[in-house]
Amino acid sequence: MILTGQEIFNQVEKGRIKISPFYEEQITTNSYDLHLGDQLLRYKSNVLDPKVKQEYEIFSIPKDGLVLPQGSFHLGATLEKVGSDHFVPILHAKSGTARRGLFVHVTADLIDIGSYGNLTLQLYATLPVKVYPGMCLAQVTFWEPVGDIKLYSGKYQGSEGPRASEIYRDFK
Repeated sequence: MILTGQEIFNQVEKGRIKISPFYEEQITTNSYDLHLGDQLLRYKSNVLDPKVKQEYEIFSIPKDGLVLPQGSFHLGATLEKVGSDHFVPILHAKSGTARRGLFVHVTADLIDIGSYGNLTLQLYATLPVKVYPGMCLAQVTFWEPVGDIKLYSGKYQGSEGPRASEIYRDFK
C-alpha cells in the first residue's frame, strides 16, 4: 500500500520516516520530491568488472550547470537523506526529467527498510542534457510492508554523496 502525500507528512511528524532536510512543500500527491546534490561520480575504466574495486573520480557540479554528454553514465546523490525503519522507500525519476532525455535510477530503485542516507542516483544521458546542483529530478514513495521487518545493515548504510558499486565485496 502506497502512502499518500498527507500520510508521508504524518509519518515524518511521528519520526517513522526520516527526510533531512525536510520541506513540506516538496510533498506531492503520493511522493516526496528529491534534489540532485552538488557532486557526481564517474568511473575511470571503460570496462567495469564486478569482481574488481573500480577506480573513479568525484567532482563538483558547477553552479551554472554541467552538460552530460549523450550516452554518458554518472552517479549522483540526492541532496536529501532519506530512510525509514517502518516503510519501504522506492526511488523514481520525475517524469519531466525523463522527458528531457535523462534516465534516473532505472534499476535498484528499492531502498531497504532501515537504510538511511543520501540515495545514489544513476544518471544516464540519452541526449546531451544539462544538470544543476539542487535541481529537482527524482521522487521517493513509501510503501507499507507485510510481514516481519529485518532492518538493513549492509555496505551502503549511511551513504554520504554518490557511492560507487561495492559489488566486488560479494565475490569471495
